[in-house]
Amino acid sequence: MFAGIRSVHFIGIGGTAMASAAVALREKGFTVTGSDQNVYPPMSTFLAERQVEFTSGYAEQNLAHKPDLVVVGNAISRGNPEAEAVLDRKLRYCSLPELLKEFFIRGKRSIVVAGTHGKTTTTSLLTWVFEHNGLNPSYLIGGIPNNFSQGARFTDSEWFIIEGDEYDTAFFDKRSKFVHYLPEIAIINNLEFDHADIFENIASIQLAFKRFINLIPRNGQLLANGDDPNLAPLLNITHCPVKRFGLGEANAWRAEKIVLAPTVTEFEMPSFKFRLNLLGELNVRNALGVIAAARHCGLKNHQIQEAFDTFKGVKRRMEVRGVSGGVTVVDDFGHHPTAIRETLRALRVKYAGRKIWAVFEPRTNTTRRNVFQTELVFAFADADAVVVSQIARLELLQPGERLDPQRLMKELAEMGKTAAYLPDADAIVEHIVKGAEGGDVVCVFSNGGFGGIHGKLLDRLNYVRK
Repeated sequence: MFAGIRSVHFIGIGGTAMASAAVALREKGFTVTGSDQNVYPPMSTFLAERQVEFTSGYAEQNLAHKPDLVVVGNAISRGNPEAEAVLDRKLRYCSLPELLKEFFIRGKRSIVVAGTHGKTTTTSLLTWVFEHNGLNPSYLIGGIPNNFSQGARFTDSEWFIIEGDEYDTAFFDKRSKFVHYLPEIAIINNLEFDHADIFENIASIQLAFKRFINLIPRNGQLLANGDDPNLAPLLNITHCPVKRFGLGEANAWRAEKIVLAPTVTEFEMPSFKFRLNLLGELNVRNALGVIAAARHCGLKNHQIQEAFDTFKGVKRRMEVRGVSGGVTVVDDFGHHPTAIRETLRALRVKYAGRKIWAVFEPRTNTTRRNVFQTELVFAFADADAVVVSQIARLELLQPGERLDPQRLMKELAEMGKTAAYLPDADAIVEHIVKGAEGGDVVCVFSNGGFGGIHGKLLDRLNYVRK
């Protein structure tokens, strides 16, 4: 399918995985171009620094150079002028997961990290454990790990470590992305309802994960969170070995004597104590999946711990963007109630006794809806003040489907939270600048650019407090 290809065009190049794959192809000597509606940092900077040309906006003329292959991002739908031109002109095209499968993964030992939460952190940590110990793995991560300069790399190593997403592949392939990744070893962190735009209920998500599990060969290994009730029905299989990890007694890989401290997390396993520079219980579970996979692949506890000691985290995962006017601004990718809740719990330990502001952008196809109307209230339990921005693309949803911001504000107030619903980043910045004091912590939750809110907030705090 991919013989004779020298030029590749990416429609939707601004996505983290798309941009990473584009850069990796360019480094292999391909001519790479791309286009997207909105490319924002860190991916815009990432592409520019590595001299990958991309166009803002979609247009047929972006394909005038007749690329040998067009990679169609999963956010692209029919009606997109470039997608239509690809079909009209019968150009060779594929999804990103197809490209990865046939171009990079086939023939490798593929380790796929899946689950609703913690995929990016777990994949980054596992990749660093392998890298630190000289295994030089290929990898693709849906974010930028701070130990590496980019989210993807393709090497001659036998190992390929990849973040496996359950979201659909493309407008022409509605299977989950992770079914393309040829898993030999699979880590499944957890399973919750998400992606309400493509999954009807938890059972439909379980079916997607069941199909993924069915691909693991008999000489492979499934490593799964043994404490997760939604995963439990999927683990009674005989076609491949299964090992459970978690905090409960029934798990083969179990963390005990957990210490959640402001700057480090510690836990014990038989005859070894692990230390982690990541915070919170969720990261203990992420680390357990990494330890189980690394041990399965032949690494020793001390080799794993040495990598843990030098792991620098992931951009946009509890990332401190700066301190201005005594106020600490944190950036977090959290956009599901569980992720928000766990991040705030960890911040409450890290910044004990300080006022914590949670700023949330309901931007995803799930959080724009009322699916998590009640769960969102409790997600903010560890915040002192909550600010929610106007729900994105509200007009595209039926009134009965929409998240109800007034109800959210009312229920947060009833929980004793200071809560505000504001139209955009600029209004939120002004609101926080008026109310924040030195020592406060502002955590911004968004999986988008959010109007450059982090920089604006740091600038305004610095200006006002001069």
